[in-house]
Amino acid sequence: MNEKDFAELAAGAALHALSADDENRYRRALVEHPEWAAVADVDADSVALLGEGVTPIAPPPGVRAALLAQIAQTPQGDTDPHDTDAHDTDAHDTAGRTPGVASAGGPEEPAVRAPRRWTRLAFALAACLALLVGVGIGAVALNAQLTRPASVVALQEIEAAGDAQQATVELDGGATATAHWSGSVGKAVLVTDGLPETDAGKTYELWFVRGEEPIAAGVFDPEDGAATALLEGEMRAGDAIAVTVEQEGGSPSGQPTTDPVIVIPTA
Repeated sequence: MNEKDFAELAAGAALHALSADDENRYRRALVEHPEWAAVADVDADSVALLGEGVTPIAPPPGVRAALLAQIAQTPQGDTDPHDTDAHDTDAHDTAGRTPGVASAGGPEEPAVRAPRRWTRLAFALAACLALLVGVGIGAVALNAQLTRPASVVALQEIEAAGDAQQATVELDGGATATAHWSGSVGKAVLVTDGLPETDAGKTYELWFVRGEEPIAAGVFDPEDGAATALLEGEMRAGDAIAVTVEQEGGSPSGQPTTDPVIVIPTA
């Protein structure tokens, strides 16, 4: 174990977030490297200082579920090549034992060794949540970050792309519609302002117009005339973006039933 690995374990220990195996590794490293104790002391003091005198506030209900969903999607099998503990352990297993076979005088060893270490990303996510909840601040902001609409996330991806493009059209009555797209991202987002509400039982439906073929790309309803709508499916070069008014839920035939109220060429 190097000092960087120990610093991660020390932060987890300060947050009381270590597994039993990592807790043992942390305690063993403290004994073997007493000079690293200062790192652990700083982490413990920092956590205590952050929580001192602040009334804990429960986070919004969706924070924990959203955070755990992100952690679940993070690969968990990464091992630091500089972690001498891991290499020594693996080497000892290979040389001295055959997985799944009982050693002399001992019980059968497990066939698969579960990963003992978090990835740095998963650790950082868990540590951030523990700190935010512990000091009672930032929970609402974290919830908003984790539960952003897909259309907003896509728009940010497009705007960050080197080939990001946009085009705006002005509609009757002064409403505007702006299409944002990127070939490298393969997505398109429509942003409207001042778009009138549809009649009861009606909705706006998005379309990719590929040559002469309209391809349904989802429905949306503006709120106070404003909407940020992600078109479903992958955009291709030369597609036009169109919007029609259809029955609630979208055209049942998969084809437009009215003339488009918005058409934005992208080529």
